[in-house]
Parts: sequence; structure tokens; C-alpha cells
Amino acid sequence: MAKRVRVRAPELVGKGGWLNTGDKQYTLADLRGRIVVLDFWTFCCINCLHVLDELRELEERHRDTVVIVGVHSPKFVHEADHRAVVDAVERYGVEHPVLDDPELATWKQYAVRAWPTLVVIDPEGYVVAQHAGEGHAHAIARLLEELEAEHEAKGTLRRGDGPYVPPEPEPTALRFPGKALLLPSGNFLVSDTTRHQLVELAEDAETVVRRIGSGTRGFTDGTADTAAFNEPQGLALLDDGSVVVADTVNHALRRLDPATGEVSTLAGTGRQWWQGSPTSGPARGIDLSSPWDVAVFGGRVWIAMAGVHQLWTYDPESGTVAVAAGTTNEGLVDGPAAEAWFAQPSGLAATADRLWVADSETSALRWVDPDGHVHTAVGTGLFDFGHRDGAAGQALLQHPLGVTALPDGSVAVSDTYNHALRRYDPATGEVTTLATDLREPSDAVLAGDEIVVVESARHRLTRLRLPEEAVRVASVAHRTQRAATEVAPGRLRLDVVFQAPAGQKLDTRYGPSTRLLVSSTPPDLLLKGDGADTDLSRELDLNPAITEGVLHVSAMAASCDDDEANEYPACHVHQQDWGVPVRITEGGADRLPLILAGMDQRP
Repeated sequence: MAKRVRVRAPELVGKGGWLNTGDKQYTLADLRGRIVVLDFWTFCCINCLHVLDELRELEERHRDTVVIVGVHSPKFVHEADHRAVVDAVERYGVEHPVLDDPELATWKQYAVRAWPTLVVIDPEGYVVAQHAGEGHAHAIARLLEELEAEHEAKGTLRRGDGPYVPPEPEPTALRFPGKALLLPSGNFLVSDTTRHQLVELAEDAETVVRRIGSGTRGFTDGTADTAAFNEPQGLALLDDGSVVVADTVNHALRRLDPATGEVSTLAGTGRQWWQGSPTSGPARGIDLSSPWDVAVFGGRVWIAMAGVHQLWTYDPESGTVAVAAGTTNEGLVDGPAAEAWFAQPSGLAATADRLWVADSETSALRWVDPDGHVHTAVGTGLFDFGHRDGAAGQALLQHPLGVTALPDGSVAVSDTYNHALRRYDPATGEVTTLATDLREPSDAVLAGDEIVVVESARHRLTRLRLPEEAVRVASVAHRTQRAATEVAPGRLRLDVVFQAPAGQKLDTRYGPSTRLLVSSTPPDLLLKGDGADTDLSRELDLNPAITEGVLHVSAMAASCDDDEANEYPACHVHQQDWGVPVRITEGGADRLPLILAGMDQRP
């Protein structure tokens, strides 16, 4: 076995303390003898949610030797709220200990630069691997087997039950509902996300009429009792009276017949879309990626494809899907659909001439016109957010998940992390606040002269009369609290570190197996080095006239099993997007290493 690079693991520190441990607080010493996988995540991040699902099988298979610890490291101000972290751990079914690190203390000690990042610590307390982004479960699985064998032989592996203690379930009718739909009957259909069901409520928005789905994670068509969903979200009504369901973690669109309760699959394979997969074709044969909401616009079902930062469409007539807007790059760029950038679109609402989009990670409200051009009404980028009313150009939202068209042509925004319902009026270009003291509102629907809000973290629907006067709130603006990396003006060496997992090699059978895309905010920050290429290292030239900004780096590498006798080796795609805040200072670093997979061995 090749000698493995090892670095002593820093202590686990978090001001919020430990969750899912029965109130016991842990140190690394308490976990000595077990293999520890640290998952640096934040609950706004779709890629982090993907990794949670990737880890479930590993967690079960190695339960007596491996302890997965989620280190919650917030991006948004709301995510530093301990109660919100407690909610998120239950909402997403996290079945391992979580360290709440609101001040990013452990994040800084481990020099993490991206959500999600996985760090593997051996039973003797040494870091032996680091991986950023998604798609690393296969590599980590192989490493875990090696570490188990190595430390079993050394006598340093300790088997047994881990520190996970499940929380007590709460007896509420809904549990972290996601989206709602007003049915022609006057009843409400709600995606009861954490319980993996759809729930029909009576006109009072409280009385349960029926539940659709078995209530356990799964991907099964059938009757209301036997069908299975996996964290469903968005709902849309078709002309034939059926309902399209964004079955988010199944990466699928489902169809509900409200008359019979039968559930079938319209689109998706149950597999997550990866770079290089088809982007159009027969709907049942195309992979999707975390569809979060759906809306009918221009005769097609538009899909907020949060997992790849795009909008897709489903055509009910032809039974096909296709990409409609977005490049898969994460950010805020307007223009023709094929050139626009989104960042985790999570809410849709259609009017006659606009498709409104709640673009959550840029804290933005955006829209698509009938010609396919993308526009931004409110929002400036990935790192600016807050609660500020007024002219749209300076107004701020915080991670909105829903948008609702109002009768007067304006829209209501479920401003999730501000616990508010906001309003944008295209006629005046003004943003106002309609209601506050909502708990993580994620959607809203009109019912007569009232608006019914999905209060996700209060597990209920809440009726509000549309106010004639807007609520006034004190303005507040925030930037993400990640510390900027100090870099020197002029030449900066960017190195994306990628080491193929043991037993694999870069897949060069059909050309280059790596890709690196670099851009910046503001664009003038980069005098040289932007654009796409196949080399994972690049010389950047930073503009000394600009003191701070953000480097946007997207990297991809494909590796395959290194076995010449196997005609069809298993292949895997590793990918990650980084947004790295930088500050230009004399004496700053002249090299920026970003770890995609492996360990940085350069000083």
C-alpha cells in the first residue's frame, strides 16, 4: 500500500454545540479509534444536500467503524441561527452527529474553501483525504475499506455503536412543508417534504382530507397508499386536472391524478444528472437534478432545476424534456437563455408574459420573457443579501424560495431567510414588505382576497389578507461572513488539486478528462486567465486597481477504473464550483490551491 500523506486533524469546535448526540458534547479524542468523515455543509446549498444523500449508503454500510460528523458552516445570516440548524437537521433527515459552527471556527482550522467539503480522518486522528463538491462517494468508500483493513491490522480500529442519538419525532399534521397548490375543489395540496408525502387539506387549510404516498423515502408509482416520494417540493396543475410534482431527491417529475390518487412518473430516471449526460429527449430516459419547483408557461411545464442552476422544460404533448435556460455555471448573469447564469432556482410563477424565478443563492428575483431572455428585477450576486425595501436596484432579499403572481401584476416573494413576504411591483420598480414574523416561508398561493403562506418551519399554512399598505421594517444589509483570502496583486497561480482515487486514472479515451472555467466579480478583477481550458492549473493576472472581489472557479475531472482487461470500466465525474472572496494586498499569497480531491502536497 502506498504511503499516505497524513496531517494531524485540528479539534472540532463550534459555538452552537452538538446535535443528534443526546446533548453530549464530543471532541476528536472521544472519536479516536473510529474513522471520521467530516462533512462541511450549510443547509441552503443544493450540492450539500446532494452529498447528504450520497453519504447515506456509506453511513449504513460502515456504521460500526465510521462516524460521519456534519460540520454546519453557514453562508447566510439566518443559517447561523441555532434553531434553524436544528430544523434543517430534521428537515433533511440527517442521521449522524452535527456540530453547529456559526462562527466558522472549524471551517477555518481545516482551511475549507467550499460547500460541500469532505475530510477523512483516520483512527489515529490524522487527516488523510479531502474532497470538495459532489461525486466522491465511490472514492471515499474505497478509502474507508483501505483504512479499515490497515487499522484493523495495526490494532488501532475500534468497532461499535456510534454517537448518533435520533431526536424525538414531533406530532404535527405537516412537517416542513415545501410548496402548496389550490385545487379546483377549493382544497389545498401541500408537499409534506420531510414526510415524503403529499397532503390534501380542506378549504380551512388545516383539516387533513387525505395523504398521498407511503411516507417513507422511495421511488414507486402506484396508489395513494403505495406510491413513494423522496422530499417532494413543487406542484403545478395541468389542463387535464392532473398535478405535476417536483419529486426533488428522486430527481424526477411525478404525476398525481387527484380523482383516483394514482401516482405515475412523467420524467426522470431516479438518477442525478451529471456533466456529459443528455440534456434533452424522451422524458423517462433523461436524468434530472433536484427539480425544486414547476410552473406552466407557454404550453410547457417549466422546471426550476436547482441542482444544476438551470431551467428545463417538460412538454406534455411530446413527453420530452430539454434545457431552456442556464449554462450550469452558478451566478447571476442576464441575457439570452443559453448564456444566462442562475444560482439554485427554487420558485416559479407564471403570468401571461413572464415566468418569474426565485433564484435563491443569489437572493434574487428574476424573470424570463416569451423570447427566452433572462432579466433580474432584484438582486446583485452570490454574496450580497439582507432585508431592504425601496427601489429594486438597491433592495435586498435573503435566500427566497417562492414567488407568487398577484392580481395587480405585481409578485409576492417568499423571502425565506428573512421570515417575510415581500412584494415587487414592475410598474413602479419598488420592493415592499407585506408581512413579517413568518417562519421560513417557502411558497404562497392566492385564495380569493387572501394569500396562504407555507410557513415551512412552523409546519403549517397561514392565511393573510393582502394588505393595502406595506409593512415598514428597518433596512439591513449583509455579506457572507467567509473571510476573504488575501492575495498579492499581479500573478496568481491557481491550482485545482485532483488525485484520482486508488485503482482509477484520468479518463482520456475520448479527449481531455478535466475542465477548468474561471471568471470574476467584478469582471475587471481578472486581466488575464479567465475562460475555459482543460488544464487544472492556470496563471491569473489580477488587476491591482481593484482591491477586492470574487473568483468564480468551476472544475471537473473524470476518472475510470484502471484495469486494461475491463472493456467497460466504471467511470466517475468529480466536480465543484468555488466562489472565493479575495482581497488584493501587498504581501498576499501568490498561489491559490483549491482541492477537488486529494491532499495539497505543495508548500
